[in-house]
Amino acid sequence: MLVPVMAVSMGVALLLIDPMLTQTLRQAVFDQYQRVYPRVYQNAPVRVIDIDEESLSRIGQWPWPRTRIAELVDHLRQAGVAAIGFDFLFAEADRTSPKAILDVWQLPAATRRSVERLPDHDDLLAAAFKAGDVVLGFALEREGPDTGLPAQKYRYVNMGEPAQPYLHPFSGVVPSLPVLSAAAAGNGSLTFVPDNDGVVRRVPLLLRLGDTLVPSLVSEVLRVGQGAKNYMVRTSAEQGVGMTELKVGQFAIPTTAAGEVWIHYTGPVEERSISAWKVLQGLVPEDELKGSLVLVGTSAQGLMDLRFSPLGGVIPGVEAHAQMLEQVLTDSYLYRPAWATSIEVLTIVVGGLALGILALFAGALTSAVATALAIGLIVGGGWFAFIQFQLLLDPVTPALGIFAAFLLSSVMHHFLTERRQRFVRQAFSRYVSPNLVTHIVEHPDELELGGRRQTCSFIFTDLAGFTSLMESIDPAEAVSLLNVYLDEMIGIAFQNDGTLDRIVGDAVAIMFSAPVQQSDHCQRAVNCAIAMQRFAARYSDDLKASGIAFGHTRIGVHSGEVIVGNFGGSTIFDYRALGDPVNTASRLESVNKHLGTRVCISQATLDGCTGLVVRPVGRLVLKGKTQPLMVFQPMHDGLEISGAPLDDPDYAGAYALLTQDPDAAIVAFEQLAIERPSDPLVMLHLHRLQEKQTGDLIVMTEK
Repeated sequence: MLVPVMAVSMGVALLLIDPMLTQTLRQAVFDQYQRVYPRVYQNAPVRVIDIDEESLSRIGQWPWPRTRIAELVDHLRQAGVAAIGFDFLFAEADRTSPKAILDVWQLPAATRRSVERLPDHDDLLAAAFKAGDVVLGFALEREGPDTGLPAQKYRYVNMGEPAQPYLHPFSGVVPSLPVLSAAAAGNGSLTFVPDNDGVVRRVPLLLRLGDTLVPSLVSEVLRVGQGAKNYMVRTSAEQGVGMTELKVGQFAIPTTAAGEVWIHYTGPVEERSISAWKVLQGLVPEDELKGSLVLVGTSAQGLMDLRFSPLGGVIPGVEAHAQMLEQVLTDSYLYRPAWATSIEVLTIVVGGLALGILALFAGALTSAVATALAIGLIVGGGWFAFIQFQLLLDPVTPALGIFAAFLLSSVMHHFLTERRQRFVRQAFSRYVSPNLVTHIVEHPDELELGGRRQTCSFIFTDLAGFTSLMESIDPAEAVSLLNVYLDEMIGIAFQNDGTLDRIVGDAVAIMFSAPVQQSDHCQRAVNCAIAMQRFAARYSDDLKASGIAFGHTRIGVHSGEVIVGNFGGSTIFDYRALGDPVNTASRLESVNKHLGTRVCISQATLDGCTGLVVRPVGRLVLKGKTQPLMVFQPMHDGLEISGAPLDDPDYAGAYALLTQDPDAAIVAFEQLAIERPSDPLVMLHLHRLQEKQTGDLIVMTEK
């Protein structure tokens, strides 16, 4: 349960820290909003007087004489504009002024005195400024000397705590000429604060030079155009939030905490701009400009006032100011409200926890679909908020937070599921053979009723005298001894990759080459049987030494073709083998008590083995059978028979005489009986010979 909490915590931290990556992603989404749904242009009284390429071609290269700028101001004033804002600096004196020319030209004294009497161009421009409502621009610098702000012809009224700590700070200023800035009705900053990718998405209305509030060109044009004297700066009632509003005259403009306004851009609009040459030549109707807020700027590429736009491409810097003024006049703002972050945090917390918990307990498809729907709702909600309410809500970070909760919780769910599967598999393996469990897990398609023909090997074991043992000692102790015995016997089977077929009391049935086929299943079965008999003999001897009469183990091994598969019905499956070889292996186990042997291996199994030391028992006709089965007794280390060597040539020779010379055979077996009276096969054949049963065919009358 801590996983979704951790994921949600990381999502909230990501939102609050707001690294460059999330900023870039969020800005890309906001830009896409504007590209799909740009602001619809309304014919607001805002115009750009564009010093475009054609104006430069008609009027002359830049910079124009200040007299030309004064002429432009006069034409605009005569057209009845409300205010004129210049989106460029007049930081240096006019180089075409008469006094400037005198420094370059070598003129006669009389001519020089005549030229000196001519008015200075900057003075002429200042006079034009005084006659009209003109706003000049100045530039702010992050680093640089504070040479002093131009004349401030306004006052600030603060509503709330001071706004300075929240505004973009600057330390240097590049003003227009003092004579011009003093003559202007207002002075505003031309400085943009683009995002890290260089795109201008917001226009600052107020900035900070040291500890002084500085209005932007937009703010000043709006103020001068209304004839207002004051700025009313409102900050949030909650400490530490920042600016919320700037009131200029009759317009209350919602701002970000840093005193900016988001620009909702329109596409290119011809009506917004007028070429400067048309104004100078009187080609613009008066009603086109009357009462308008006019910004004089340039779109000429050589003048380098181009900015990146969220709509893609570049626009003149003056157009960003103009679109900002249009939004103020038409009351069509984009909002990134102060509560937006709280909503986004709440979305991450609620959505992340809900989907994280769902991913922990529900299936992968269910949680994935739910997460996809949640992310879709977040993205759709952000888009709906934009087109219906012009709100900028961040869908990126909440979506990332929710996806992180889903992803981490899904990983944990997968881990828990695997752990649960391992537990179930281990638990199931205590009821079903591990290799069968593995096969079912890897091949679930085979988990159906039916079987297939397959050649397998089988081991059947039985513990002699266990019933008597149960009667002679405490049953709980007997069961404990049996569990130790069965655990080791089954463990030996698993070590040889055998499949546990069943446990019946103290008897065990093992099969090989099913469910996974094994080309060496005969060898595995014999090796397993020998290892089982070694353990069983040792275990029995150890218990007998401690006074517990634990019986010996009998084992039968046989191979043949059977039907292997799932049987039982639709309610429960029983994976097993059906066929005569299974019964034969069981009968081989039981004949040991009649033969006196401990392990019997059929010819069918022996044919698939190499390196085995065995001796023949005989051709047995098992109870209920008609065909004889050649059976052998293994003679490997650990299965020693008292008096019999591992390689037993004497027995082999005597056995051969059973069919060749019965009289000689009885003599040979009598001699072997004297040498090893505890050898079961020697005594078996001797008794048969004594009862006039010749040959190696033995018909079993009992199971």
